[in-house]
Amino acid sequence: MSGDVDVAIIGGGLLGLATARAVLRAHPDVSVTVLEKESRWGAHQSGHNSNVIHSGLYYAPGSLKARLARAGGEAMIRYCDEHDVPVKRTGKIVVATAEEQLPRMDALEARGRENGVTVQRLSRGEIAEREPHVAGVGALAVADTAMTDFGQVCRAFAAELTGLGADLRTNSPALSFVAAGDRTVVRTPTGEVRARIIVNCAGLHSDKIAEATGHRPPVRIMPFRGEYAEIRPARRGLINNPVYPVPDPDLPFLGVHVTPMLDGTVHVGPNAVPALARQGYRWRDVDPRMLGELLRDPALRGLARRYWRYGLAEISRSLIWPLFVREVRRMIPEINGEDLRRHGSGVRAQAVKPTGELVDDFVISHTPHAIHVLNAPSPAATSSLLIGSHIAAEAFDRLGLADIARTVRESPTGI
Repeated sequence: MSGDVDVAIIGGGLLGLATARAVLRAHPDVSVTVLEKESRWGAHQSGHNSNVIHSGLYYAPGSLKARLARAGGEAMIRYCDEHDVPVKRTGKIVVATAEEQLPRMDALEARGRENGVTVQRLSRGEIAEREPHVAGVGALAVADTAMTDFGQVCRAFAAELTGLGADLRTNSPALSFVAAGDRTVVRTPTGEVRARIIVNCAGLHSDKIAEATGHRPPVRIMPFRGEYAEIRPARRGLINNPVYPVPDPDLPFLGVHVTPMLDGTVHVGPNAVPALARQGYRWRDVDPRMLGELLRDPALRGLARRYWRYGLAEISRSLIWPLFVREVRRMIPEINGEDLRRHGSGVRAQAVKPTGELVDDFVISHTPHAIHVLNAPSPAATSSLLIGSHIAAEAFDRLGLADIARTVRESPTGI
């Protein structure tokens, strides 16, 4: 199956599907093809995450993440309600487990308020009223947090796109890109696609896709595995709603947290450890070619110099179960190793600068005929509807449809 198309989107996760949706809802006459290399939508990051709809508490005021998180979360909740995707406003608390964490909690509270998040300060007694088994010297209650199933969101997007006339192709990895006049020819196992605009939402492979199109990406993707445990059924009552630690502001990870899921399970984690393959969900998943590239990459050496202490602690908790249990006990002292069992993992596409610095905001790179989403950290899932609209507007600009682009930018939540 071959053909000409206006927009070819590489990657069938939340951002790729949301972008396709935004394009077609704004301009149904634009032709869109979505190419997904796996047999199902949202197979990797979009289907392996905490399923939390974030409030916008953590993000630096003025950053793209902060601007999109609050409105994006509300848009996602509305979408779930309207498309029969399970969703529940649970709220959460962010707990300081030691006095030295209180200044960081103060800064987090101020940041949240500046971002328009509803934040309430909790004393020890108020923590006990909400979460009797959680230990803390202080906490923030965040009412705006919700839970959903982002895998189901992906399937809802795909069903909607079918009705909108999108060409949706699974089992269709992009094998090569060749410029042909004002189009790019994308070769796939399901035929060639001749696209006016390429939108690269390939997640863990986004830097490689960018290179394959002839673009030199400003960042390198390094995969980090988030490893989760689960509280055994008899002890799930220890937690009522999501409980998070006060995060380290120097790192783009939120620390080990406890999250009751909509199906009744309670997940604990993640550890954030280097993955040895771009889809390295286990320690034994090793890609020698990727490792060879990373070992030759100055960014890896810079990363190791900057974060070796943090990395060593995460790897130790991954390999030594009592260390992981000890970390959980900081928030839930009653829990022990027998109350927990391992529960799978997800792999995060983390952008790293050539200096080895972890990138904690969106990185979207452009060429005349392509848009490359090279870093889409949390709250990418939460804000995927708005991010999709943001990318769609850029695609319309490149298609010469400035009026449509302006309309999308002026009313992103209406798309």
